[in-house]
Amino acid sequence: MPAELNTDVLNQIRHAIELGQEQHIRQMLAEWYPADIAEVIRQLNDTEALIVFKAISSETASEVLLELDEERREILLSSLSTKQIAQQLDNMDSDDAADVISELPENIQTEVLSQIEDITQASDIAELITYQEGTAGSLMAKELVRVYTSDHVSQCIHQIREQAENVDVMYAVYVVDEVGRLRGMLSLKRLIIAHPMARVEELFEPDIISVNVLATSEEVAGIMQKYDLVVLPVIDTLGRLVGRITIDDVVDVIRESADEQVQRLSGLSDDVDPNDRFWRNSRARIPWLLVGMCGGIIGSRIIGAYETQIRIHPEMAYFIPLIGAMGGNVGVQSSAIIVQGLANRSIISNTIIPRLLKELGVGVLNGLICAVLIWSYAFIIQDWQLAATVSMSLFTVILCASVLGTFVPLTLNRFKINPALATGPFVTTLNDIIGITIYFLVGRLLYGLF
Repeated sequence: MPAELNTDVLNQIRHAIELGQEQHIRQMLAEWYPADIAEVIRQLNDTEALIVFKAISSETASEVLLELDEERREILLSSLSTKQIAQQLDNMDSDDAADVISELPENIQTEVLSQIEDITQASDIAELITYQEGTAGSLMAKELVRVYTSDHVSQCIHQIREQAENVDVMYAVYVVDEVGRLRGMLSLKRLIIAHPMARVEELFEPDIISVNVLATSEEVAGIMQKYDLVVLPVIDTLGRLVGRITIDDVVDVIRESADEQVQRLSGLSDDVDPNDRFWRNSRARIPWLLVGMCGGIIGSRIIGAYETQIRIHPEMAYFIPLIGAMGGNVGVQSSAIIVQGLANRSIISNTIIPRLLKELGVGVLNGLICAVLIWSYAFIIQDWQLAATVSMSLFTVILCASVLGTFVPLTLNRFKINPALATGPFVTTLNDIIGITIYFLVGRLLYGLF
C-alpha cells in the first residue's frame, strides 16, 4: 500500500531498530511499496539502513535495491555474501540484475554469476553486462515472448503460456523465423479469434519498429517518443531478436539525461544526488566555482584599468552590477533554450546560421526594450551622458550575450562535445567580462576620455 513517510513513522522505525525488533519492522513495512521502503532507507544512516534491509523479505529487498541510488546500494550489497547477492539477482528481471551486478568488482561478478541457480538467468545477465553502457544492449531485458512463423495457432498459444511465466507484463508477442530473425508482431486479438490450425505467418503484422543492439540510449528514447511506443524490440546486426526495451527503462534514461543537463547548466562537473556525501557534492561544484572566481578576478582587473574614469565619473559604478547581471542572464536564457532543443532533437546541428539570426532578432527586441527603460531611469537620476552610456552598453551586451549563448552550444554540439558544458557559470562569467568591457569602452567614448 502507498505510505506517507513522516517524522513520527521514521521515529517509530528508529525506535524499533534500537530495541532490535526486526520482526516488528518487517510487520510495519509488510504492506509498503518498495519505493516507499527505499525512501525510509534513504533517511537512515548506514547501520540503520542495513538493519531495515535485512528485516524485509527477500523478494521485496530485490525491488528495494532497484529504487536506491548507486552509493547506498553499494553499501547494502557489501554487507551480503555472494550467495545472498545471487539470490537477490534471481528475483530481478535480467536488465535490472545486469545493472546491479555491473556495479560490483569483476571478481565478485564472476563469483555471483556462478551461484545464480537459474542458469538461463545467469546466462542472460552475463550477456547483458558485456554491452557498453548507454547502448540499447545495456538497456534491454531478455525476457520476452516469441513465436515462429511456421507455428500453428494452437502451438503458438502453448508457447506463449510457457514463456509468459518469466514475463511480468506481456507487452507484445514477437514473430521470428527459423533462425531467430525478427519478422513482426502478433496481435493477441487475431490470435484468439483465429482457427487453431492457422499458421502464424498468415496472422502476424510485418510492419514493426526495432532498434539495433548498438544504438545509443538517446536514439532509443527518441524512437519510443516519436512513435509513442511502450516497448521496443532489439535486434543484433543479423536482424535476430535479442531482447526488448520497455518504457520504464526509457523514462529512467530521460530522467537521468534531464538531471545531467540541469546539473551541467548549474555548473556541476559530476553527476550528483541530494543524498550524496558532502565530499562528492563539493567535488562536483568546485571546478566551475573556480572558473567563476577566475572570471571575477579578470572582471576586477578590467574595472581597475578604468579607475581614472570611475574617479572622474563615480556615477558609472552604480550600473556595473546591472550590466554584468543582464549579460549573464541573457546568455544563460539563450544557451538553455539551445541545449534543451539539442537534447530533445528539436534543433538540428546544421541550423547554426538560422538560429543565430533568430536569437539576434530576439536580442534586438529585448535589448531595445531594456535600453529604453534604463535610459529613462538613468536620465531622471543623473544626466543624458550616463543615460546614453548605460542604455547603449546594455543594448550591445544583450546582443552579444544572445549570440554567444546560441553560438557556443551549437558549435560544441557540432564537434560532438556536450553543449551543456558551455552553459551555466561559463557563459555567465564570459558575459560578465564582455559586458563590463563594453560598458567602459562606451563610457570612454561618450564622456570623451580617450
